[in-house]
Amino acid sequence: MFRKFRADRCYIIAEIGGNFTRFDEARALIDAAADVGADAVKLQTYTADSVASRKAVFDMENTGLISQHDLFKKYEIDLDLHKAVFDYADRRGIDWFSTPSHQSDVVVLETLGVEAYKIGSDDAVNIPFLRYVARTGKPIFLSTGMCTMEEVRESVAAIRDESAQLVLLHAVTSYPTHPEHVNLGAMQAMMREFPDLAVGYSDHTLGTTACVCAAAMGARVIEKHFTLDKNAPGPDHVLSADPHEMKAIVDAIRSFELMRGDGTKHPAVSEAKTLINNRKSIVMARAAEAGEPLTADHLAIKRPGYGIAPKHLEEVIGRRPRQALQADDVLTWEALQ
Repeated sequence: MFRKFRADRCYIIAEIGGNFTRFDEARALIDAAADVGADAVKLQTYTADSVASRKAVFDMENTGLISQHDLFKKYEIDLDLHKAVFDYADRRGIDWFSTPSHQSDVVVLETLGVEAYKIGSDDAVNIPFLRYVARTGKPIFLSTGMCTMEEVRESVAAIRDESAQLVLLHAVTSYPTHPEHVNLGAMQAMMREFPDLAVGYSDHTLGTTACVCAAAMGARVIEKHFTLDKNAPGPDHVLSADPHEMKAIVDAIRSFELMRGDGTKHPAVSEAKTLINNRKSIVMARAAEAGEPLTADHLAIKRPGYGIAPKHLEEVIGRRPRQALQADDVLTWEALQ
């Protein structure tokens, strides 16, 4: 199930939780996520009664002022739907896991054989819950929206007391997140603070730019909400990527990974011909007889690049050709006495 997380590539998660309530909707989302090349789909596992009191409200750009309990109740999914969704993701060859919000959710996910957990930013400083999830021994993706660095340190320490398998995700808990609030530099600050941990980015912006920029800045994981219809009812659809956008994210990140290379400055394999044809060498500016001392007036620096390198110009002056040379002949050391 948890097959595609590798050290040499960015792991791309399509977050479908909250964007379906029926199996046919989930199946279409999984098909689309697999088709565009996402590595995983992620659900949200909760009950309204355990995640929010009846006094909790949302007051965000994508929701307006509404009851959290009422909204969560609308998008609860039961055990049978969880199982059907996870089984189908397996059949499509895409990784799957979920975000629990309560210990009882973890029990459910353990019965389903989940191999990793995502902890949402709402529980990023919920130390008792972090310890509980860590005791499963499964990898944990920890979103850090709303956190200070000191709070991240405390949470990392709590998880490491139980488990060392941890990925940190920079996130901003604003829906949607506007560009001036994304602060991708904070992701890199966590990389410096925790050099032994994989660090990534969980995105709530509109569009694809932030995800691609995060990958270029070193994110090992990208998580993006995923929908088939950005105008569908529900608070997450508007800030989700549709299949066209998710494919653009995946394609851009995979292209970047090819472009990144090995970090060593050397001629590319594709430059083998151009290194010869497009560099410059010392060539004859005018003819010279065999044995005639060469002066600066005899010499020029022109393409191609398979002759004596320009840096040796002073060494060539005063040397004598073994045989007569014509203008534009490319000089080699073998041609000189």
